[in-house]
Amino acid sequence: MALVSANSTAALNSSDTRTAGCLLTGIPGLEHLHIWLSIPFCTMYVVAMTGNGILICVILSQPSLNEPMYIFLSMLASADILLSTSTMPKALANFWLGSSHISFDGCLTQMFFIHFLFVADSAILLAMAFDRYVAICLPLRYATILTSTVIGKITAATLTRSFTIMFPLVFLLKRLHYCRINIIAHTFCEHMGIAHLSCSNISINVWYGLAAALLSTGLDIILIAVSYIHILQAVFRLPSQNARSKALSTCGSHVCVILLFYIPALFSVFAYRFGGRRIPRYVHILLANLYVVIPPMLNPIIYGVRTKQILEGAKQMFSNLVKETK
Repeated sequence: MALVSANSTAALNSSDTRTAGCLLTGIPGLEHLHIWLSIPFCTMYVVAMTGNGILICVILSQPSLNEPMYIFLSMLASADILLSTSTMPKALANFWLGSSHISFDGCLTQMFFIHFLFVADSAILLAMAFDRYVAICLPLRYATILTSTVIGKITAATLTRSFTIMFPLVFLLKRLHYCRINIIAHTFCEHMGIAHLSCSNISINVWYGLAAALLSTGLDIILIAVSYIHILQAVFRLPSQNARSKALSTCGSHVCVILLFYIPALFSVFAYRFGGRRIPRYVHILLANLYVVIPPMLNPIIYGVRTKQILEGAKQMFSNLVKETK
């Protein structure tokens, strides 16, 4: 009888959470500043959407930019737009309207796309590092190595890997029994935030999440570092000072983008896991929001300023638009 009662209670709790959905608190401890915090977040989101949109239009409209480097850059811009859009609209609705409710399935969907796009972003940065490695270390074989077929395979591999790694998280969360508490102290749904609502043992979720991060993002970081070690060795062997400066300038843009992407994300992850009570909860949440909006905002600016071909392509595109309007 007691066993039946316990099972009924677990089912009721699970049903309650799955039916009632979740409540996103925003940034705990800074609720009174939500309106003011929404201003910089909204500004960064608009700049990110505008900048990446322009970058994609420039690359697609200029035949001179139909090269692997710029194709990967347009992929990065597309992923950045989707990553920011998967988080910021809901966060801003929470800040402005107090719209904190999200359905359980909606929460799982948001969680999946956030993690999926983050892993895809990381893979695209690895592809861009590989592109620079081939261009600088194997320049005579560049056109034969990075063909349109190879680029298509890299794109397919990026999407397949991200989906294969992140889709199991949905089932790992669905298998859990949930308590009556359905409040997530965050502006968006993420894997461990949902898992901590459960009354079940979440050890599998913890270990799978850690393994997924190490085998995807962690491996990408190692391969990117190896690529740039070889790139720097090749650059400093170039006989011409002008050639070295040009190669370093091109790689400098990539390194800036890589650092902007990984440093805030890794700091947020390690602060969340090992910071404990020494770092206030609102710091974790602010960092988590910043790493999904700051890199997308700054990437187009960095490439627009540091890459001459993109800057000239943008001028040409806007010049053509002005002529058409006249």
